[in-house]
Parts: sequence; C-alpha cells; structure tokens
Amino acid sequence: MLIDFFKHKTECSHEHLRSDLDESYCPDCGALVRNKWYLVRCSCCNIKRKAFAGYEIKPDAKYCPNCGSSDFYIQELDKINFTDINYAVLKRIVVQQPNCHTNQVWVEKEDNLISANKLLELRK
Repeated sequence: MLIDFFKHKTECSHEHLRSDLDESYCPDCGALVRNKWYLVRCSCCNIKRKAFAGYEIKPDAKYCPNCGSSDFYIQELDKINFTDINYAVLKRIVVQQPNCHTNQVWVEKEDNLISANKLLELRK
C-alpha cells in the first residue's frame, strides 16, 4: 500500500532530462527546466565536500574531513567541469513561462476592403 502511494506522485521528477544542457523541455511533462550545478565547500579550508540536494543543499558529513570545521558555503557553477563532477550537486528548477496560447481576431469594416476582382482591375 505504501509503495503504491510513492508510485503515483503528482510532480514530475524530470528524470529523463539531459544534464549537459543549461535548459531543456522535459519530455515527460513539457515544462521548461533549467539545470543548476552547485558545489559545497568548507568555509575554513575551502576544499570541496560531497553533498546531496533535498529541499536544501547540504554536505554529506557534518564535519569537514580535512580540518574538522562544521561551516560550509554553497558555490553556484556556471558550467560543470570534469574535475567537479564527483562533488557537484544538480538541481532542476522549473522556469515559469508566460501563457503563449493566445488568440487574436481582427475585424475590419467591409467598405474599407477592396475585393480581389477590383484589385486585379486596378493592376491592369
């Protein structure tokens, strides 16, 4: 019963998106999703720390394995490097787009329109 509850989530997890693109449309839900990469670094010795992303980005271990400090900061990356891939955390953010499904109707008075026959006569 509990497994069925987790199978039918209402939010899309965007798991079929490519991670190497900055933005792309999700093939499952159609939303525009932006990929953001983050690194967690120690505030004391500035080394990269392994982290995870839930509601917040936090380091795996409570204390730094290099200096023992519990302070850390989060660095946002513009592009992911090969050397940072083991430490980087990916967050997918849905980009809100304006409603692009609008219809426009133009109405003109008939006496302002020139029929196709009159237009052909004027060209001759």
